[in-house]
Amino acid sequence: MRGLETFSQLVWGNPTAVPVGVYVWDSPLFAYRGLMLDTSRNYYEVEDILRTIEAMSANKLNVFHWHVTDSHSFPLMVPSEPELAAKGSYGPDMIYSPADVAKIVQFGLEHGVRILPEIDSPGHTGSWAEAYPEIVTCANMFWWPAESSWDDRLASEPGTGHLNPLHPKTYQVLKNVIRDVANLFPETFYHGGADEIVPGCWKADPTIQSFLSKNGTLSQLLETFINSTLPYIISLNRTVVYWEDVLLDATVKVDSSFLPKEHTILQTWNNGENNTKKIVQAGYRAIVSSSEYYYLDCGHGDFTGNNSIYDMKTGGGNNGTGGSWCGPFKTWQIIYNYDITDGLSEDEAKLVLGGEVALWSEQADPTVLDSRIWPRTSAMAETLWSGNRDKTGKKRYAEATDRLNEWRYRMVSRGIKAEPIQPLWCVRNPGMCNTVHDM
Repeated sequence: MRGLETFSQLVWGNPTAVPVGVYVWDSPLFAYRGLMLDTSRNYYEVEDILRTIEAMSANKLNVFHWHVTDSHSFPLMVPSEPELAAKGSYGPDMIYSPADVAKIVQFGLEHGVRILPEIDSPGHTGSWAEAYPEIVTCANMFWWPAESSWDDRLASEPGTGHLNPLHPKTYQVLKNVIRDVANLFPETFYHGGADEIVPGCWKADPTIQSFLSKNGTLSQLLETFINSTLPYIISLNRTVVYWEDVLLDATVKVDSSFLPKEHTILQTWNNGENNTKKIVQAGYRAIVSSSEYYYLDCGHGDFTGNNSIYDMKTGGGNNGTGGSWCGPFKTWQIIYNYDITDGLSEDEAKLVLGGEVALWSEQADPTVLDSRIWPRTSAMAETLWSGNRDKTGKKRYAEATDRLNEWRYRMVSRGIKAEPIQPLWCVRNPGMCNTVHDM
């Protein structure tokens, strides 16, 4: 399949011609080459997802990480827990049925793309409260009360709610969800989330307050949750993927003894190569999604209203990032130049499975889907397949410009509304838009 894609890219010009006498020996540098899409904050039609998977295949990406649920909505119809979607989705026309999932999984299989589901928990679960309010702490509360400090917030953005690790029904519901998701998705990885535990949310619950008053800790709560769910996921013949927070968070994290290395993969999103280093030094396999390089939603501001951070005259502006916590915008050059194993020893680098760009959907929906993803993700795809350096070891982003430009037009011809990286004049005048100055 990848070879046929390469062959199609050798077809050139008008009238078309195919070069002869060409020998290609090709294989990817990294086995995991992914793209994450969040379908909770805004809903995407099945056709949008299929078009994205088709474009991924053209770019030789092979893992569609589907962040399907979050605090904002629960759009996945889980057969044994139908109320979660019936009450937790944005509406009956914004639900993914088992038939929809089967269609997406099959389409992925036909295009060489694995479909990796993520059911984020215990944080990011406010939508679960629409069906089961008793198992969710701080649901439907204002995320950051006025005059309170950031440390006392109930969520890191609007949309509160954490599953309660001390409520027995939590595990009854969650295990039903995990079992059904494992049945719906044949993928051998299961993403359990486990990121961004906000202390204030758990502390808002009386049962948890009582637990903490008896010298219990928030980290013990998370350990209880992980110990009650991870072995069950493993029993379903799944390798568990968690966000890095479960091991590296400064406040709420678990001891590594709760995370068996042979069954656990950690996905990094903070602190660039430093956190990747921490993960592999601890002996875990890593998926790199550093927000400094691979977050496609960065640079579009923030979605909270009445935010004084935009008032430049009063000292706002968030240090020139326009109110975006992970700004500025991640250009294709920033993505292309990132070495995901930078600073690692040879043995440590072997634990890096690959990389994954992420499109969180606070400010993205189907109207901007293609242009937010492409062709920036093509830049990552090339680096994970063949690297971003030439034979001498020099970064080759300069020569990649013309190649990416042409590839962007090919994607457009295939129905992908990828954004331009240069004016058409540059395409028609090769080399005239480049510079020879090493800065």
